Parts: sequence; C-alpha cells; structure tokens
Amino acid sequence: MSQVIEVDQLLQDSRELADRAKAAARRMAIVSGAAKDAWLKRSAQALVERAAEVIEANARDIAAAPGYGLTAAAIDRLTLNPKRIEEMAKGLLEIAAQTDPIGEVITSSRRPNGLQVTQVRVPLGVIFMIYESRPNVTLDAAALCVKSGNAAILRGGKEAIHSNRALHRVLADELASCGLPEAAVQLVPTTDRAVVGHLLRMPDRIDLAIPRGGESLIRRVVDEAEMPVLKHYQGNCHIYVDAEVDQAMAVRIVVNAKTQRPGVCNAAETLLVHRDVAASFLPRVAEALIAQGVELRGDESSRQIVPIMSVAEPSDWDTEYLEKILAIGVVDSIDAAMTHIARHGSGHTEAILTRDLASARRFVDEVDSSAVVVNASTRFNDGGQLGLGAEIGISTDKYHARGPCGLRELTSTKWVVYGDGQIRE
Repeated sequence: MSQVIEVDQLLQDSRELADRAKAAARRMAIVSGAAKDAWLKRSAQALVERAAEVIEANARDIAAAPGYGLTAAAIDRLTLNPKRIEEMAKGLLEIAAQTDPIGEVITSSRRPNGLQVTQVRVPLGVIFMIYESRPNVTLDAAALCVKSGNAAILRGGKEAIHSNRALHRVLADELASCGLPEAAVQLVPTTDRAVVGHLLRMPDRIDLAIPRGGESLIRRVVDEAEMPVLKHYQGNCHIYVDAEVDQAMAVRIVVNAKTQRPGVCNAAETLLVHRDVAASFLPRVAEALIAQGVELRGDESSRQIVPIMSVAEPSDWDTEYLEKILAIGVVDSIDAAMTHIARHGSGHTEAILTRDLASARRFVDEVDSSAVVVNASTRFNDGGQLGLGAEIGISTDKYHARGPCGLRELTSTKWVVYGDGQIRE
C-alpha cells in the first residue's frame, strides 16, 4: 500500500510541476525582452559570485562519479571549475546580447480583400529538457528557453544532481526580481526515473521534449513521449580525405576532430581515405593520432599500410565511440565514401578534406546531414561556432529543426489577421 501511495504522490507532484510550468509559459509569452535580458545578466553575475558554492556541489558529484561507472570522458563533461564557470557566465551574456526572436515578423502582406496578414514568431510553450552528466546544459537550456519566451522543466542525470541543484538555485533566485514567473525555470527535484515517464505522458501541459545524452536515453524518450521530440540518436561523424588534399592540413584537422574533445557528439568517429593517397597519408595521420593516445581500428587495406591498427569489426562502422577510438577505412572513390556515409552515418556531421572544388561541391550537394563541412573539423557543428550562441542540442531530425538548435529553433509561428469587417463568401 505504501508503494502505491508513493507512486500516486510522484504522479501528483509531476502534474503540479507541469501545471506551474504551463501557467508560467502563458506569462513568459508576453514578458519583455528587456526583462529576459536583465535576468540573463543578473544570473551571469550571480554565477560568478557564487562559483565556490557551485564548485563545492560539483565536487560531491565528482566524488560519486566512479560509483556510477562514468568514463574519463564523462567525468570531464561533469567537471566544473572556475574557468568553465566563467565561460558559462559568458555564455549567458552572449544569449542576452542576441536579438529577441519573439514578435519577429516573418512575412506580411495585404490581401486583395483588404485583410492584413502577418506571420510572427512566438514561443513554443513548455519545454521539457532531459539530459545526462553535463551540468552546463542546466544553464544553456534555461537561458535559451527563457530568452525565446518559453518555460523550462529541467531534468538532469543523477550523476550531476548536486551540481544541477546548485546551478538552478543561482538561476531561480534571480527570476522574481526581474519580473519573470518563478516557475519559468524548474528543476525536477528527484532522481526517480518514474518522473520522466509521468511528464512524457503530459502533452496537454508540455509542448516539446528534448533529450540530450546517450542513445538509450534518447530512444526511451522517443518511445514514451506523447509530445513532439527534438533529438539526435548518434553523432557517428565521418571525415573523408579525398585524392587531392593538403596532407599536412588534413592531419591537423583529423587529429583535432578526434581528440580535441572525444566525448562529444561532433567528434569524428570514422576516417575514410581515398586509395590514391592512403599509402602516403595514413602513416602520417596514424603517427599523429597514436601520439594523442588514439586507438586505431582499420579495414584490411588500411592495416596493410599501418599494421599496428587493430581489426575493424563490422560494428565499428556504426559505433559512436565518444572516446579516443577511430575507425579507418580506405575507399576507391568519392562515390564509395559517400555510399559508406549514407549506409553508416547518423546525419549529424560529415566532412570532406580536398583541394578539388568539384569534389567539395559534390560532397556538399549529395551528403545528407545536419552539417556538411569542407576543409575544417567536424567540431565546428556547434551553436556557438556557427554564430547561434549557446545551443540546446543538435538535431538530426528534418522537422521542425535541424542542426544546432538555438533561439529561433525554440519558437513556432502564429498567423495574425487584421480586418475591418470582411466575411468569406
């Protein structure tokens, strides 16, 4: 009986949290841009002033991380320090400096019957953000949701619960003084996974769910959500080195794409090399990658050139490693490379390194991905790097948003029609 009461209470608490968010969303839709920006600026200042409080909370999560089985890359994503907190505060200020998307006129015209028809940008409403061991997402998601006129429900992973609570306190303490509803940014207070399921079954209260984390989390949200989901399953990103290429440049790019932050979704996971340059390029890039601690898994052709590589299994071509492992294959042509990417890619980020403009144009036109990069690292598929400021995630969907999702991707549109007595005949 007590277990039934506990489940009922959890459901009731979830409903009340969602109801508060829905009420806050109605108010957020008409909050001024000045009030939203004031909150972002005050939150940035408070974050710096309360850095010691946040770092102390984060230390509790770091101490518990081995018990959750977190990898070194996952612990890196979890860790907060003064430099990262300063960067997070800077990110809030950058969002404040962006143009408020709400009320933007997308198109406007006067119809022959005299009706004035306008399409304007409006908030989505309530956004439920579910994420894992990245406490910075607490700030990014809250900031982007508020700036775009939405209410946010945030649910981080248990491995970051103390960090997320501390960051949420910083944000929540500044809401009322800036004229924003206190429920505009709410953190799910419990780590009980059942709450996620309850909230995902509330499409009457929540307008959009955004999972950000591993594939298992994302698939669970997609399976259970009764509202739209903005997502990507994997970042199985490829780099193709063409026959005509600046090899020194290509080595720098490949090493950066794999090692700069291997645990993120836009890190390279597979390297494809044209057979005409494989014999000269692969030893150079392998030496540079191995020096950075990367494990190389190659097909038969690449292992004939660099025997130190381990054997790439069929599953390697479909794996998002999120660590210092790289699959390497030799291909006979750009067509073979694009066929491989079409078969194994996840639609996240694909890059070509080439001096041949025709090859670059073909790759850009024919590869289906949220971002296609020419002669640069896959790591540039990022909201900040592409000029969007902070992002709430990278979508591999084609509807309603694709690629890095910033402010405009967290909005919808409304048609506004002004008349002076027209009726439809």
